[in-house]
Amino acid sequence: MDGMPEGTVNNILKQETLKWVFVGGKGGVGKTTCSSILSILLSQVRQSVLIISTDPAHNLSDAFQQRFTKIPTLVYGFNNLYAMEVDPKVENDEPLEAEGMESFISDLTNAIPGIDEAMSFAEMLKLVQTMDYSVIVFDTAPTGHTLRLLQFPSTLEKGLSKMMALKNRFGGLLTQATRLFGLGDEFNEDALLGKLEGMKDVIEQVNQQFKDPDLTTFVCVCIPEFLSLYETERLVQELTKFEIDAHNIIINQVLYEDEAIESKLIKARMKMQQKYLDQFYTLYDDFHITSLPLLPEEVCGVDALKQFSAKFLKPHKAIFSQGSVDEAEKRVALIRVQLECAISELDKLKKGKQKAR
Repeated sequence: MDGMPEGTVNNILKQETLKWVFVGGKGGVGKTTCSSILSILLSQVRQSVLIISTDPAHNLSDAFQQRFTKIPTLVYGFNNLYAMEVDPKVENDEPLEAEGMESFISDLTNAIPGIDEAMSFAEMLKLVQTMDYSVIVFDTAPTGHTLRLLQFPSTLEKGLSKMMALKNRFGGLLTQATRLFGLGDEFNEDALLGKLEGMKDVIEQVNQQFKDPDLTTFVCVCIPEFLSLYETERLVQELTKFEIDAHNIIINQVLYEDEAIESKLIKARMKMQQKYLDQFYTLYDDFHITSLPLLPEEVCGVDALKQFSAKFLKPHKAIFSQGSVDEAEKRVALIRVQLECAISELDKLKKGKQKAR
């Protein structure tokens, strides 16, 4: 391919084999808007799309202005786009007495960090796998949670070995506890281990798919600021470690010189953004980088999402062209002028000091 990859998400729409699309990044960069628009665009080229939010804030309902639950619901105005919101924590609304052995088991599993989320996620994947969606988009929680989703097989592995160690060490303790609570054999440790094993199988099977670039891709969403650049670099490294394919970055909230801007503050902000945009384009020259303009209002509702989706399909503006000689020459000329100005300012200051003496 000549030059840099196209700055759009068209490559995702063209990849007909894709089954899982993760959208992640630091909090507050517009992941939900981006994942919602991606799911809308995918619904135009694929038979059926499911978008899942694993963010406890449940911004998906706000984006589409429709209430979603843990059951897939058809999005208003579509016949092939469904949405669901999943709480990554296991729901535990039942009183202790009703839970009985389950509560006892729950306390044991809670001793293993992340296992409650793992079990919840496994249940959801089990549910999703029984449904016939051509592609599933994950509107994920901030970065840390996303990476924890990908670590679940090893979390469950640790959980199982701990449970086995408990079983070997304490023998019939769990069975005695079952009798103590007056519950039947269905709540014994073998049942729990069986459940964990089943979930581990589901997650391992799904993780095999997550590591297949034909089936899975991860879209990183960020903004042109230092912390976001740093967070994106960390995310890309982690994804590489987990062997998850990533070749799309969406840079949101970009200020453009589309009209005459008088504000010194906005001009200073644009200058700062340009510095980080250049760094993004230099660091990720083999990624499809889609840059989106900062909007004066929130993108809420299907109509607004559809309208904004045009920016995902056509580059808004060539911000940085690494292979362009003209661009490089312009930048060098600009730097020379700035340097000359700085030198003359410095000379003036030196002369001023000498006169003062």
